[in-house]
Amino acid sequence: MVSAVIAAGGKGKRMGADTNKVYLELGGTEILARTLGVFQSCPVIDEIVVVTGTEDIGRCRSIIARDGLTKVTAIAEGGIERQDSVYIGLSAAHGATAVIHDGARCLITDEEIRSVVADAKKYGAAALGVPVKDTLKTIGENGEITGTVDRDRTVLIQTPQVFDRLELMRLHERLRAEGAAVTDDCAVFERYGREVHYTAGKYENIKITTPSDMAVGEKILEMRDNG
Repeated sequence: MVSAVIAAGGKGKRMGADTNKVYLELGGTEILARTLGVFQSCPVIDEIVVVTGTEDIGRCRSIIARDGLTKVTAIAEGGIERQDSVYIGLSAAHGATAVIHDGARCLITDEEIRSVVADAKKYGAAALGVPVKDTLKTIGENGEITGTVDRDRTVLIQTPQVFDRLELMRLHERLRAEGAAVTDDCAVFERYGREVHYTAGKYENIKITTPSDMAVGEKILEMRDNG
């Protein structure tokens, strides 16, 4: 069984909104509804667990009922940090394989989900990403440029990120015991010497975080609608 854990917490601070950004509408449909719809229709996904804020559980439940999202088996209350929320979602899931995805990445495609899940089954773990376009520099404490990152060996990692669910849970437990913090689940695997395979994705798979992201997202939807 393959379980999708959708991290849908957040307060919308960078969006400048007084509500969780995933409940804002993009192209007339809530961001979270768009995300869940893609996973609902993807044949390699067997169940969906949504992790959201306590105050948003009712709204999440309404979207699921309205859209007939039958793969959703649980709505879990999120933790303080993203890594806490992911662990809660993993605990509520049942599949041997866990597909971790940001609820705000609503422009993900069926093709990308299939691709990263297939790579995870082949290599043990996989994460979607894209090559960097810009030249990346490292800087010192005073803001001085200290070096150039090899762009040919650097990627921007997105979600989904796919792992063995029980192994990821065990590593999260070690992380919590050590009081360490990470920004994504690849970093959990990296910290403990596990390898994660890079799966090439698309630049359109943006995380809707700021008002400018909303504008870009609208353009992407318009482009898709026009073929």
